[in-house]
Amino acid sequence: MANLSTKIKLYANKEINFLNEVILQDDGNGAYIKEWNLDIAQPTEAQLNAFEVQANEVERINNIRSQRANNYPSLADQLDMQYWDKINGTNKWQQAINAVKQKYPK
Repeated sequence: MANLSTKIKLYANKEINFLNEVILQDDGNGAYIKEWNLDIAQPTEAQLNAFEVQANEVERINNIRSQRANNYPSLADQLDMQYWDKINGTNKWQQAINAVKQKYPK
């Protein structure tokens, strides 16, 4: 089940500041909109639920991006790999990047 915040972003079609534009609260029974400060109408539950499939896909892709980012070598290490690949005629950088992409496929 997708996060309420993801559905709200899709409904509003923009990034949302959840500190002042839309304030969410969870009293133990699930998240809900406590305060709505956008210039568009606050969505109904049905309107937000219409974004469930799309929100699940957004969250899945964001999770993969996060996992990849955490597993790629640092940029400094990648540049060093590329330098030595050029000098030595190897492809270690490509292998390192491909390994992460294979481990976390989209």
